Amino acid sequence: MVILDPTLDERTVAPTLDTFLNVIRTSEGGSVEKVDVWGRRRLSFEINKHAEGIYALLDLNSTPEAVKELDRQLSLQETVLRTKVMRREAPKPGSRKLRKPAPKPAVKA
Repeated sequence: MVILDPTLDERTVAPTLDTFLNVIRTSEGGSVEKVDVWGRRRLSFEINKHAEGIYALLDLNSTPEAVKELDRQLSLQETVLRTKVMRREAPKPGSRKLRKPAPKPAVKA
């Protein structure tokens, strides 16, 4: 997740992020699955005297080194207020089994 400076034009957010995502695309086996720009949102606390930020969610697959380099490049940009990198856990086998519905109690008349 990336939070950008709210003074940016929202139309330029995706092309700006696209230049940084070339780090992922050029890495071995790296791919960008989805770039979801949420738009301008209110922050829970001020960051660099900004009460709002433009949120963008990046879904990508890559090596840890390439993700670390992307995070480093984003943190050097003045227009980037905050970044958060999270690893998506692979689903454990058998963790999403369907539960049987609870039996309904019998009603006596």
